[in-house]
Amino acid sequence: MKKNKMKMNKFEELKALLEQIEAEGDVLKFYDKGNKTAGTRLRKRMQEVKEAANNVRKEISGIKNK
Repeated sequence: MKKNKMKMNKFEELKALLEQIEAEGDVLKFYDKGNKTAGTRLRKRMQEVKEAANNVRKEISGIKNK
């Protein structure tokens, strides 16, 4: 079980990134208040989420194909 927990690091990083983005407040600023600058920052952070999710996918494929 410990080995599998170690493998979840990329997934945990993705979760932490989403939590960090939510805590920054740009989500609410954009959607609730219509702040366009917050939307720009949020879009940039969503690119980071996309890259992190892709890293999780690669890790899963690597483990699955072993």
